[in-house]
Amino acid sequence: MYNAGKNTQLIKAEAQRLGFMSCGVAEAVQLQDDARRLEQWLGKGFHGTMQYMERHFDLRTDPRKLVPGARSVVTLLLNYSPAAEQLPQAPKVAKYAWGTDYHYVIREKLNELLAYINAHIGAVNGRGFVDSAPVLERSWAVRSGLGWVGKNGNLLTRHSGSFFFIATLITDLDLVADAPFSTDHCGTCTRCMDACPTEAIVSPMLVDGSKCISYLTIELKDALIPGDLQTKMDGWMFGCDVCQDVCPWNRFSRPNSEPAFTPIPQVLDLSLREWEAMSEEAFNKIFKSSPLKRSKWKGIQRNIGAIKDNG
Repeated sequence: MYNAGKNTQLIKAEAQRLGFMSCGVAEAVQLQDDARRLEQWLGKGFHGTMQYMERHFDLRTDPRKLVPGARSVVTLLLNYSPAAEQLPQAPKVAKYAWGTDYHYVIREKLNELLAYINAHIGAVNGRGFVDSAPVLERSWAVRSGLGWVGKNGNLLTRHSGSFFFIATLITDLDLVADAPFSTDHCGTCTRCMDACPTEAIVSPMLVDGSKCISYLTIELKDALIPGDLQTKMDGWMFGCDVCQDVCPWNRFSRPNSEPAFTPIPQVLDLSLREWEAMSEEAFNKIFKSSPLKRSKWKGIQRNIGAIKDNG
């Protein structure tokens, strides 16, 4: 006889064994309020050149259209907070990109979780997602009771801050849903908004993605970063952690225990001059399994030029 409570606990226990720091469950329903907010965000042009954000709108807001027959959405958090630090002369790289590309790491864990479910619960129709598909993962994390969306637009938790990846597993299993996270613990704090170099956080929980340094250094494929923003790069070569670094909740973050996230030495050690001298062949070899390959050598060189011009 099918036991939703027992199966939910089995999945959460296996998620913990696989290294996920948190696991929550929500009922698979249409996200009407989130759909409205996403529509407004797109209408303001805050997605910049990320046209893919406009596509598959109905899939983003209804998991049952992504996975036919979906009943439950399982949200998982994987810690990436590092123990190491970059040397002062190194151009800044967002912490999530110091080791192996998280897509590889999390996809493998999700496949293992699905295999476990099939072996111990029964045949299941399910798909795992890691920010490369139309899924509103932060919304599902809140609905699953894992945390709240802070003023910087990131998911925050009371026990570990925000240096973690969010993965989503949509399945046709009936599981016991967790109570949604219903409180906000940012209070009157505006440190993230005050610290953003480009003033991309236009109001609490509303980020103009087209001004975000992460967007400028990764998503924007233009030959040059717009001049008014290029002067505010703050030394960031790939991504940006400013709004997370200043968040008081991240005092609770602890170093991750995932071997794949061990930093690539060059990320921590190389100076701006050494990065500038790196050949495309060397870049492709060193960073073949790194998130930095997303910007490609050409993009990294563009970003280095912007840092140099405004250093």
